[in-house]
Amino acid sequence: MAQGESREFSIPVTGLSCAGCVKRAEVALERVEHVHSAEVNLASEKATIRGDESLSANAIAEALKSAGYPTRSERLSFAVEGMHCASCVQKIESALATQMGVIEARVNLANETVSIELLEDVISVEAIEKVISQAGYKAYLRDQQKTDTKQEQSKKLAKIRRQFLLAFALTLPVFVLEMGSHLVPAFHHFLANTIGQQASWLIQFTLTTLVLAIPGRQFFIIGVPALLRAAPEMNTLVALGTSSAWIFSSVATFAPNLLPQQTVNVYFEAAAVIVTLILLGRWLETRAKNQTGDAVRKLLDLQSKTARVIENGQARTRALEQLHKGDLIQVRPGERVAVDGEVTEGKSYVDESMLTGEPQPVYKQAGDKVVGGTLNTNSTLTFKATELGSDTVLAQIIQLVERAQGARLPIQGLVDKVTAVFVPIVMALAALTFLLWLFFAGTENFSLAVVNLVAVLIIACPCAMGLATPVSIMVGTGRAAREGVLFRQSEALQQLRDVKVIAFDKTGTLTEGKPKVTDIIAAEEVSKDQLLSLAYALEHSSEHPIAAAIITEAESRKLELEELREFESHNGLGVSGVIKNETFFLGSKKFIADRNINVANLANLHETLSQEGKTPIYLASEEKLLGFIAISDPIRKSSSAAIAQLQRMGIRIAMITGDARGTAQAVAGKLNIEEVKAEVLPAQKVDTVAALKAQFGTIAFVGDGINDAPALAAADIGIAIGSGTDVAIEAADVVLMQADLSRVVVATRLSKATIRNIKQNLFWAFAYNVSLIPIAAGILYPAYGLLLNPMLAAGAMAFSSIFVLTNALHLKRVRFTH
Repeated sequence: MAQGESREFSIPVTGLSCAGCVKRAEVALERVEHVHSAEVNLASEKATIRGDESLSANAIAEALKSAGYPTRSERLSFAVEGMHCASCVQKIESALATQMGVIEARVNLANETVSIELLEDVISVEAIEKVISQAGYKAYLRDQQKTDTKQEQSKKLAKIRRQFLLAFALTLPVFVLEMGSHLVPAFHHFLANTIGQQASWLIQFTLTTLVLAIPGRQFFIIGVPALLRAAPEMNTLVALGTSSAWIFSSVATFAPNLLPQQTVNVYFEAAAVIVTLILLGRWLETRAKNQTGDAVRKLLDLQSKTARVIENGQARTRALEQLHKGDLIQVRPGERVAVDGEVTEGKSYVDESMLTGEPQPVYKQAGDKVVGGTLNTNSTLTFKATELGSDTVLAQIIQLVERAQGARLPIQGLVDKVTAVFVPIVMALAALTFLLWLFFAGTENFSLAVVNLVAVLIIACPCAMGLATPVSIMVGTGRAAREGVLFRQSEALQQLRDVKVIAFDKTGTLTEGKPKVTDIIAAEEVSKDQLLSLAYALEHSSEHPIAAAIITEAESRKLELEELREFESHNGLGVSGVIKNETFFLGSKKFIADRNINVANLANLHETLSQEGKTPIYLASEEKLLGFIAISDPIRKSSSAAIAQLQRMGIRIAMITGDARGTAQAVAGKLNIEEVKAEVLPAQKVDTVAALKAQFGTIAFVGDGINDAPALAAADIGIAIGSGTDVAIEAADVVLMQADLSRVVVATRLSKATIRNIKQNLFWAFAYNVSLIPIAAGILYPAYGLLLNPMLAAGAMAFSSIFVLTNALHLKRVRFTH
């Protein structure tokens, strides 16, 4: 084990219950590379670790998690100022990766943030900000609840606009004086006969110096220190390029004798125009970036700033930060619900379309739940606050969207590898260009060598490369959120594009999950009400949809609830219990047959009802079959159209259900589903998903997120249908906010469109640099006499970023139906 400088720190450890746990946790930690020793304290639930500087927080966290004693971590988001290209991203992530306590750091260039997962109590917020500052950028912790994003963005946009307008005002005279003389001979003679060449050059020197010193100063105060730290980035290239043109021109103006006579010329206009065009590009880029973050800003706009709290019978306005759980809050018509809560007084309709996408307002009365951000429409409600701050549903949605927008997809790996070495390679190419021009063209073409050096430095700024992936992710996931699709795991955004088969759970997914009793078939010696009463007693404590149907039917008939003893659930097959000293069994045909009870006399009726899509639930005593209750669950209106669209996309559809084969085949027939896996027990769903994956390839599983959690986790992509308020479904990769299967189509099409968009952006960004660097170096000059003016290089560089942003914004107009 390599050991560097030793350090000691403590981290929390969870799941400890005995001395054996302590030993296992210590062994797991001591196996981590660069750990010298580890001591776990059962009483304080902390581990004291000694190791060298190369110790990885991620390795520690993974080791403890694998051992079954995970540490506690937290995820913080920082706003970062001064980032402009992929090299900036690489620098910040590399600097943070070396810090003990940082598990993961993900920089998002598009929204200028860094999301950091870190070990609790190991590294402070101030230390994180200092690390980023030492890398050359300004950072501060974002408060999701308080940040006025719109105001922040407006201030930033206004600042960049002022910088551009100042640079433009100073640059225009320089451009006219120099380029006007080249393009219009009469203007050249006018200047020569009035102010003269030297005076013209002095004016250009003064104005260009002001451009570089005021609006262009940012390139130097960030770029030069980065160069001195041997970590050059985009600002470094601009600083080197513009200062090279300025220095050469200044020497030509004030000490022309130092240069070969035929090379005495000035390129002040190049330095000034480069700064102006890059600032113009940043202004347009920031405007486009603002549009990419619309989704989160619109969600933040739903958050109330204040709430009307009832105190001693009086309503008083309080800031959201001053609320407490249990506070009684009044919300009047036309106002947004401040936080999550439970209605205590009043009746009204609440518009929950921001959560569910359903346009019809939902009726609320005492006992109903309301969600922060929803809109009260017609009457005053009073509710008790139950969730505040980051625990509210809206805050969870914002967190999920922001996490998705800051995602690092596998496709980003290529960009990371290139940008790690890109700027140093560009600087080397620029130096090589300069030397080759001097070698082949001679010192008499010294000025051309400088011009080409500047052109290479400017054309190669890797802005577009850094933006190519994050802007597409931001727009794509933002559009998904507006359509009621939340990506919990970033990899799902890329994996969904390659999905070959989508397996659906039946009850509550393909169907409405609100089954109803349609038929009661009782034996001769038993009445229908007696049969239903027994089933009512057996299912009364169950929350299964089928149990709900039996309970609803029994209560509608006002049947008496019999006392149940020795209740037992039988692994998804059925239930049993003792009623009036007699044991009864309720469940599937197989469940009853396995108890050696003859079910043959109802076989024909069973088949007939199954073919109609109804599910027979059998009831028997220990001796004989008493009959069965047929239950039907209507197919969702969205199921048929959604499945047809998915099939037109070339995706195979499967259905996995615990229902009898006849019932499953009937539903599958109505929906034109190819693969039917029926009579599958909950424990067998994982194996069924694995078998479908082995047969067809990448698989997505769609379920209700509760009973289907193992299958959701086993699939390549787990898609859970949320209730609109239950957004944090841990087993799922994607959460659908609406009980509408057309959202599966939305998620799949957006995945394909987003990855296609990213590839287009990356192609443009790479092709731009690969093709234009040789032209900037002068490769076309020997054959065609063509050189790339540094001003055109600056314009092309700015345009490449704007192109990438504009292309990403096309995702806002993706169509989901054909």
